[in-house]
Amino acid sequence: MAHLEHVNITVPDPLKTAKLLVDLFDWHIRWEGGASNGGYSVHVGSKTDYIALYTGPEGAENQTPAQGNHLKTGGLNHLGVVVDDLDATEQKVRAQGLTPHSHLDYEPGRRFYFRDHDGIEIEVVSYS
Repeated sequence: MAHLEHVNITVPDPLKTAKLLVDLFDWHIRWEGGASNGGYSVHVGSKTDYIALYTGPEGAENQTPAQGNHLKTGGLNHLGVVVDDLDATEQKVRAQGLTPHSHLDYEPGRRFYFRDHDGIEIEVVSYS
């Protein structure tokens, strides 16, 4: 069966975003270094999957859509992350100065959303 290995997102500061994700989700930085188009990437996640955080040589804020989606910040709807303890994760999100919203209890779980410091929306869901 196929599985999703990674998602690649362009952000202004890959290390800053990676540190947030490490703090919130207990992930680790798997790799970091030079990347395509003279950019820089940080891969953050687990042993089996990760998010590649990319910035171009001039930083993501200086990229234009004409340079392709690979250089466009926030070109996605949201990321979904499953956690064991939704309430504890929400406390971590708030401690980072971020605002959870759109809480919902539904079958088969519970969820909320928040936007990180780059405006990327993350859905946090628990099925326990």
